[in-house]
Amino acid sequence: MSESRSPFETRTAAAESSYRRGSLQELAVPLERDVFLRTLIRELAGTLQDVVGLTEASGFVSLVGQRIGDRINESYKAALGVDALSREQVADVLVDLKRRIQGDFFIIEEDETRIVYGNRACPFEEKVLGRPAMCMMTSNVFGVITAENLGYSKVVLEETIAGGAPGCRVVVHLKATPESDAAEGREYFKS
Repeated sequence: MSESRSPFETRTAAAESSYRRGSLQELAVPLERDVFLRTLIRELAGTLQDVVGLTEASGFVSLVGQRIGDRINESYKAALGVDALSREQVADVLVDLKRRIQGDFFIIEEDETRIVYGNRACPFEEKVLGRPAMCMMTSNVFGVITAENLGYSKVVLEETIAGGAPGCRVVVHLKATPESDAAEGREYFKS
């Protein structure tokens, strides 16, 4: 009488017979450092959103964003050899830092009261979908750099890829105005 094997046992036996040590690196497994880190951040943000809610999760991500913003700000000031960035430098730094991490931010309009940015590609790529708390990273990095150099900022995330938009629209108010007061966003002040 022949023994009957379960499908699992058959697959396992076949896999063991074709497996050779050292061959795993040849497999098409979609895993490398960038994907791993983006997935890690997505899952952390998602877990926070699920456990403590979107508002509290955004607060936690904001704290991280503030620290990262401080570090990035110091790096750019040191590289430019300045004690503080001008409005034009702030505008360009915010585009450049996103470019360096594979975002695609650009300036839509700019004047002495605000800078409006567009974005065609999130650095977190598809990992940001459904995770609006992750947008607090942009809000805080932009807000901290702007406020530390210009004294004040209010960041308004008008549209986000995380929220399902095809791109982002981010308004960075440089001064308190009736328009900025009416907008829903986060305010930042020089420390």
